[in-house]
Amino acid sequence: MPDTSNHVILSGCSGGGKSTLLDELARRGIATVPEPGRRIVAEESRGEGRALPWVDMAAFARRAVALAGEDRATVAGRQGWVVFDRGLIDAAVALEHAAGGPVAETLGDVPRFHREVFLTPPWPEIFAADAERRHGMAEAEAEYRRLLAAFEALGYEAIILPKTGVRARADFLLSRLG
Repeated sequence: MPDTSNHVILSGCSGGGKSTLLDELARRGIATVPEPGRRIVAEESRGEGRALPWVDMAAFARRAVALAGEDRATVAGRQGWVVFDRGLIDAAVALEHAAGGPVAETLGDVPRFHREVFLTPPWPEIFAADAERRHGMAEAEAEYRRLLAAFEALGYEAIILPKTGVRARADFLLSRLG
């Protein structure tokens, strides 16, 4: 089994600046993996749309688990930090919320990620719904609480990112990683 301690999760509240931070990290030469959910929404919106989160959350979450697993396999063995915008654990939490399957059961024996997980906190001042994010702030905050609880229950150290500009956030994250 390859060493995956360099696989870093960026998670947290919807609309909290994850994608912007991921772009900044990529600009700095860090390998990044985009959010499975947004890719699924884009693909489903071009097709029949049966696995959209606002149509069938369980189907969406199952697709997200599968895609996140494929993403992880794609970067297996890669040297240096690899930062995932959401990913496998987030998808497992969404599936548990939608269909009741326990997170630990969904994850099975998948290799662990880096011990520190970085979460964007709820930040109403920058939150905005869009075509791919149709839920409101209250639902985003509830999701954040589920994610935080799940990461802690799985033994990860949740590091809450400061509400600062993207460069300062990237500096903070990278300094934590060493």
